[in-house]
Amino acid sequence: MNALRFFSRLLPPASCLLASSALAAVSESDAARLGQDLTPLGAEAKGNADGSIPAWTGGLTTPPAGYKPGMHHPDPFAGDQPLYTITGANAAQHAAKLTTGQQAVLKAYPSYKLVVYPTRRSASAPQAIYDATRRNATTAKLTPEGNGITGAIRGAPFPLPQNGLEVVWNFLTRFRGVSAVRHIDQAAVERGGGYQLVKFEDEFLFNYHRADITAKELEDSNTLIYYKQAVTAPARLAGTILLAQETMDQVKEPRRAWVYNAGRRRVTRAPNVAYDNPGTAADGQRTSDQFDMYNGAPDRYEWTLVGKQEMIVPYNSYRLHSDKVKNSEILKPLHPNPDLARYELHRVWVVDAKLKSGTSHLYARRTFYIDEDSWQILAADQYDGRGQMWRVSEAHCINYYDAQTFWSTLEVHLDLQNGRYLAVGLDNENAMYDFGVKRTPADYTPDSLRRDGLR
Repeated sequence: MNALRFFSRLLPPASCLLASSALAAVSESDAARLGQDLTPLGAEAKGNADGSIPAWTGGLTTPPAGYKPGMHHPDPFAGDQPLYTITGANAAQHAAKLTTGQQAVLKAYPSYKLVVYPTRRSASAPQAIYDATRRNATTAKLTPEGNGITGAIRGAPFPLPQNGLEVVWNFLTRFRGVSAVRHIDQAAVERGGGYQLVKFEDEFLFNYHRADITAKELEDSNTLIYYKQAVTAPARLAGTILLAQETMDQVKEPRRAWVYNAGRRRVTRAPNVAYDNPGTAADGQRTSDQFDMYNGAPDRYEWTLVGKQEMIVPYNSYRLHSDKVKNSEILKPLHPNPDLARYELHRVWVVDAKLKSGTSHLYARRTFYIDEDSWQILAADQYDGRGQMWRVSEAHCINYYDAQTFWSTLEVHLDLQNGRYLAVGLDNENAMYDFGVKRTPADYTPDSLRRDGLR
C-alpha cells in the first residue's frame, strides 16, 4: 500500500504509529485548527487536488423537503447519476483506490460490482458534539495500555489522532444519537441464496453522549454504552433478550452482560459476549466483536496507523435503506444486490490490527478503513491464521438527518471461504429508528431485564 509514503507528512514519526502506552493530548495551537483547515471532528476540510472529493461544507443538517419523523429517510441525492462501475474486468485500473478485500471479492465473484457516484460529504453532528470534541482535543488521553480513555466526554476524543488506537477510540465513541430504538432483520445467506430472517429489537443508551454526563460519572460508572437486544423472530428464538453494559476499559472491567432465556424464564450472566465468540443468531458468520463493524476491548491486537488514503467506499446508501425496497430484492446469492449499493471516493484512515503474540482470536489480522468525516468504519478486511483473506465487511451508511448522525443502515460480512454472507441491520420492512426515545441507566439493569422478559 502506498498510503504510508503518500501521507507521511500528515503523520507523526513511525515510532509513534504503534500504540501501546498513553500519549499526551495535542497542543492548544493544534486544537485551534478544528473548525479552520480541519472540520470540527478533525477531517481535512478542503477537497482533494482534482476536485473528485469536494470540500466539507457542514454536511446534511436539515431533512429534505417532504420528510416527516418516522419515515424511512428519503434519498437527498436521488438525482445523482453513476460516474463509473468497477467490475472484475477493470478492477486493476482502480486498484489504488480499492481495499484489499474489495479486490478479493471482485476476483472471486464475477457478479459483484461497485457502482461509483459523485462524492457527497454528508456526515454531520450536532454543535454540542463539535464543542465537546474541541475540549477533548487538549485533554483526552489513552490509558497506559490503550484499553481505555480518560479526559473526554461526548465528542471525539482524538480529532488529531497520533496512532491507530486513537483512531479506533474515535470510532468506538462516535456520535450515534443519545438513545435509540431500532427494529432490524439479520440474514445468514446461503451460497445458493437461501436464508431465514432473524428479527431484533435493539435499543441503546450512549452513556458517553448524554447531555448531562460528567467526567466523574463516566469514570465512576466505567460505562460507555448501555445496550439491549430482544429476538422477536423466528419463534424458536423469540423472547431471548441480551443486556450489555459496555465498559470503557474492558480489560480493567470486562463487558457486563446478561441474557434472559424465554424457555427457562431466567436471567443469567453471559460472560462470553466478547472477542471471537459467535455473534447472536448469526449461524457462525460473524464474531461478537464484529457487531457494528468492531466493538469491545482492543487488547488482543497491535494497532498500526498506516495513514490516510483516498478510497472507494460505501456511502450515502439510501436505496439500501428505502422502504420501497424489499429484503428479497437486496439478498441475493454470494452478495447483496450491487445495483442497490452506492460507492463514493472518500478519504479514510487505514488502521491495521495484528494479533499479539500469546493471545488468540479467529482473525489473525484485521484492516479497518475509517471515514475521516464521521469516524465510522466503512470497510474491514479479516484474515485467518494462514494470512489468507477470510471475511470482507462493509458498512453501508447514511446520514440520519433527523438526529444528525452518520451510521450504518446495513452491515455486510462476506465469507470468501464458504461463499456465504451475513446481512445485519435490514430495516426496509420495519419501523424506522426512533432517536427520540428517552432512556436512563436504570433501564439497563438485570432487574429491568427480568421485567422485560416477563411482560
